[in-house]
Amino acid sequence: MTGGLDHTLGVVALGAAVLGASGGMLGSFAVLRRQSLLGDVLAHAALPGLCLGWLVAGRSVVPLMVGALLAGGLAALSVLAVGRFTRLKPDAALGIVLSVFFAGGVVLLSYVQAVGGAGAAGLSAFLFGQAAAMLTGDLQAMAVVGGLAALLVAAFWKEIAAVCFDPPYARALGLPVGLIEALLTLLMAMAIVVGLQMVGVVLMTAMLIAPAVAARMWVTRLWPMVALAAAFGVVSGVSGAVLSTGARGLATGPLVVLVATALAALSLLLAPGRGVVWRLLRDRRLAGQIEGLRVLETLRALAEAHGDADYPAEAGMIAAAHGLPVARQLQRLQSEGLVAPVTHPPEQTPHWVLTPEGRARLDGLGGTR
Repeated sequence: MTGGLDHTLGVVALGAAVLGASGGMLGSFAVLRRQSLLGDVLAHAALPGLCLGWLVAGRSVVPLMVGALLAGGLAALSVLAVGRFTRLKPDAALGIVLSVFFAGGVVLLSYVQAVGGAGAAGLSAFLFGQAAAMLTGDLQAMAVVGGLAALLVAAFWKEIAAVCFDPPYARALGLPVGLIEALLTLLMAMAIVVGLQMVGVVLMTAMLIAPAVAARMWVTRLWPMVALAAAFGVVSGVSGAVLSTGARGLATGPLVVLVATALAALSLLLAPGRGVVWRLLRDRRLAGQIEGLRVLETLRALAEAHGDADYPAEAGMIAAAHGLPVARQLQRLQSEGLVAPVTHPPEQTPHWVLTPEGRARLDGLGGTR
């Protein structure tokens, strides 16, 4: 029993790793091209293709994948046709095609289940995935499709990069932009086909987008982003597969998606340079620096008003000019050597003067009057 469980976990974990690597790699291009919703369309459009594949060849995984791939390609062409021959905006075209194809898939699924009997019962598992039913043959088919997608990306890397970042420039270079965009759409459909049995048509978009979004927050170049997105996808897939064995009844696909989404959320919060927390800290630091410069300007204005470059200004006077407490700013400026505390008998309250370094700082920023 333990050996069978270990074998099943190994197959599922490897399948999830293949899915994560393929989805992260190809989802990177969708994120950069701002076509994340296209992945959702292709994923939902796969359902009628799955049903037609079952009607033609039964449960065999290859016909199911071919049907899903053809349906995804037809959906992509439909989006292009709606956008070209109507005045609808791209988001409306995507929404219409998604709804029509998914509705048609649900109708076909009902028909298949009605005429197919018990043999068609497992087809509905493709809605949300059924990783536990994955066989070694399914894993091999996934690996072939994922490997083919990786080879195509490697073969057309320069062209894909040019189209992702600057389509007009790529067109000016004479590159077949339309064909390359069609190739990217085909690759995305291939990634979706890889993940249908693992996470299903409903959740597949997350495996395309979440690892890519997470990677985009950490790097600024294309190839590190693609590599990191694939790595995040592998981590999500294997982690979800392992977690699903920790408690009975936990579905693998949704757990994989939840792990990928958690990685994306953590990256959005904590990534250096782009994360929300980093930006908040940066904004707070910049606000403190600006307020410090205002304090320096106030000290110099008071000195000029009294005709004394070393005029000692009372802390309360500076605070009144700003309408805010300035004790913390004065302490920070003192630590930087820009202001200095002085005594001003017979008064006992704190007084402050600009140091030569403080005046030089203002002069360097163009604050000379």
